[in-house]
Amino acid sequence: MREISAAEVSSAVERLASKSAYHLGVDELSALTRALGEEKSELGRGVLEELVKNAAIAAEGEYPICQDTGLAVVFVDWGQDAHLSGGSLQEAVDEGVRRAQKKAYLRASVLGGPLTRKNTGDNTPAIVHLRLVPGDRVRIVVAAKGGGSENMSRLEMLNPGAGADGLVEFVVRAVREAGANPCPPIVVGVGAGGNFERVAELAKRALLRPLGSANPDPELAALERRMLEAVNRTGVGPGGLGGTVTALAVHLEAAPCHIASFPAAVNIDCHAHRHGEAEL
Repeated sequence: MREISAAEVSSAVERLASKSAYHLGVDELSALTRALGEEKSELGRGVLEELVKNAAIAAEGEYPICQDTGLAVVFVDWGQDAHLSGGSLQEAVDEGVRRAQKKAYLRASVLGGPLTRKNTGDNTPAIVHLRLVPGDRVRIVVAAKGGGSENMSRLEMLNPGAGADGLVEFVVRAVREAGANPCPPIVVGVGAGGNFERVAELAKRALLRPLGSANPDPELAALERRMLEAVNRTGVGPGGLGGTVTALAVHLEAAPCHIASFPAAVNIDCHAHRHGEAEL
């Protein structure tokens, strides 16, 4: 049995939460640069140029890419042959988020409850998704979800016979309704199948894949391409000011579901597609 301390988990989360607030990934920067070459609207190109410039300034000076440094959503794949010592997983993750908020000067954006609206002051607690997996390694992914993009999430129980056409229509409708609110160009995570709570997680996990990577299932990969083309035909464009690049990518994850159901969910990331990954 391999032992992993709570302190190791906290350090990893602190490092990932800090770095992802300042530095866009190589795949994200490449996607923005590629979009700049593809965008046909002069105004849209101007928005994309500012986003690329903003990312460079943020990385050089270690400033947050966006003032909304987000709610920490932490995905943990914990090897079943590893033992956590020195504290609970939630406590360890929260300690890492707390340190990052203080040391990296990240905005405190978390409330203790939706009704009291009292700020916790340190960006905790984080949202933690835990999966037990084979082996003794631990994979941690920290995603920062800003309010503007998260508020544009949609979940719908489609007619079981809706098929691919119904799913595409749902995704496009969600993007149209979102408009400029999630700060496009966006990354669209789509979940299909499972049940009420599972489909929402599928949509969010879809955002963790390398940007623009295809689903390994050829049929789902083809549907991703179809959805991306349909989303970009909406004309929402960079900054919501019109154009040909509304989304940098659409990622779809699917799961088995009940014969009477077709759960579908959309989770959107803004152009600041912030996440970091580590293995312990």
